[in-house]
Amino acid sequence: MTRTERTGLARPNLEELQHKLQVEVDPELLLLALTHRSFAYENGGIPTNERLEFLGDSILGQAVTVRLFRDHPDLEEGELAKRRASLVSSAALAEVARSVGLGPYIRLGRGETLTGGAEKASILADTVEAIIGAVYLDRGGDVATPFVLSLIAPLMLDPERFGASMDPKTSLQEIAAKRGVSAPVYTVAESGPDHHKHFVATVDVGGLVEASGEGSSKKQAEMAAALEAWTKLTAS
Repeated sequence: MTRTERTGLARPNLEELQHKLQVEVDPELLLLALTHRSFAYENGGIPTNERLEFLGDSILGQAVTVRLFRDHPDLEEGELAKRRASLVSSAALAEVARSVGLGPYIRLGRGETLTGGAEKASILADTVEAIIGAVYLDRGGDVATPFVLSLIAPLMLDPERFGASMDPKTSLQEIAAKRGVSAPVYTVAESGPDHHKHFVATVDVGGLVEASGEGSSKKQAEMAAALEAWTKLTAS
């Protein structure tokens, strides 16, 4: 029995996933893009998707920046930057991942699997970026850029998204008021040394929905949690 079999996670159906993503990419690169560090740790320290994630983040940012620049000649630099941030945020990429049912294909370790890692916004977003990196390496920019834009297109067409992403805590408070429930309540946990703190925020919206977010500051974590909660509520 192999290490992979011992984790109880079978090799994902890569052909099926490529069909969902509507892109062809080298199977081994795609498998690497789906390999979370928790899985790698439990399987002898095999390579993870983190380098592909780093590459994909850059490809994603460039594609979105160019499209916004060309489509909105009337917008100032600050507004363009805000829109870009909203489209490449973890919450936005997690929404993209959920729209194609990406979660079950991600290779996770036991701990992450048991705690619902396949639905965590940070893991979903990182995996999307890693897949973008894999597509770029295998097919080049001529394929990777249209691939990115096809993923992001539905988000670009949603006018409400930009308002929520730019001020997610206010937007969440407004939707809570419309639903007739109490204001969002945030709890924040921190970890790590003073020079490298990591924050995880959880928000509860009147019992309607609970969401979490991460960041390098309390404010960032709360904003990420608020945007995730707003995304869930507007989709329900």
